[in-house]
Amino acid sequence: MEVAYKIKADELDSNFLESVKKLFKNKTLYISIATEAEDETAYLLSNEKNAKRLLNAINNIENKKNIVYKSAQELGI
Repeated sequence: MEVAYKIKADELDSNFLESVKKLFKNKTLYISIATEAEDETAYLLSNEKNAKRLLNAINNIENKKNIVYKSAQELGI
């Protein structure tokens, strides 16, 4: 069974923990905590080296330069 909860950190309390323990009684749990997703483009552009590479790649595509074409077979698809 897999369950996902979306909850604010301030709302975590002993009642929440008890409800999880009751729902998954005697089971091994794998708990993963993540925050809201960051805009991937903003993340890539936040580093000067990455931003330069990304903007250069976009420019190449727009100008049809330095494009490598591979067949599905070459890509192993």
